[in-house]
Amino acid sequence: MNTSLISLLFLILIIACAGQSHTDASGKPDGALIYKKYCTLCHGADGKLGLNGSKDITLSELNEAERIVLITKGKNTMTPFEGILTAEEIKAVAAYTYTLKSK
Repeated sequence: MNTSLISLLFLILIIACAGQSHTDASGKPDGALIYKKYCTLCHGADGKLGLNGSKDITLSELNEAERIVLITKGKNTMTPFEGILTAEEIKAVAAYTYTLKSK
């Protein structure tokens, strides 16, 4: 095999293993999908679990900007998602958390 073909195969392998997409059909970040992947362990699917000292999201009175900062920087034992999620993904999760109030 020549070097160009090996390089191309390696590049395809890297792209294929790059990770799971966090987007919906339109290509926008899917806050529900991201929440389910990263947040349900401590907050639960309904936002009320409270594991590892996490707060009940359904009772939160934080505005969107405050939620974005909290998700980005973390707090106490909460993982900071800066560097794990993009700013757009963090904003999508923050927006999704409002839907948990109605469940």
